[in-house]
Amino acid sequence: MTTDPFALALDLARRAARVGEVPIGAVITCNGRVIAKAHNMREHKQNAIYHAEVLAIMRACKKLKSWRLDNCEMYVTLEPCPMCRGAITNARIKKVYYGAKSDSDLNWTTPYENLENAESQKLLRDFFKSARQ
Repeated sequence: MTTDPFALALDLARRAARVGEVPIGAVITCNGRVIAKAHNMREHKQNAIYHAEVLAIMRACKKLKSWRLDNCEMYVTLEPCPMCRGAITNARIKKVYYGAKSDSDLNWTTPYENLENAESQKLLRDFFKSARQ
């Protein structure tokens, strides 16, 4: 078993390919030590969010008992998609290393519409105001 996190991510990507998943592997380290790893499982689990990065983040959060992964780094074989970038940012991962650039053209787009709902805005504003006191 390799201790190089990116080599481990590549091994995970190969494993994903062998089981019919898009070959992407992700490894999260904390203070230089591997704490979580995963490969894509979207097809096997029939779940749109089961990307390697998201699964690795879920495992790292469980391991550290925190959603804040600000002392962690991620090694992933493909540049993260917008969903995974959001998860990485929300987890506060300090740095991501990736092996291949992704095609920036998504094969699917969803239209969004802002309803400008005052109650939604007030609920969030009041929650964060209270949380900061």
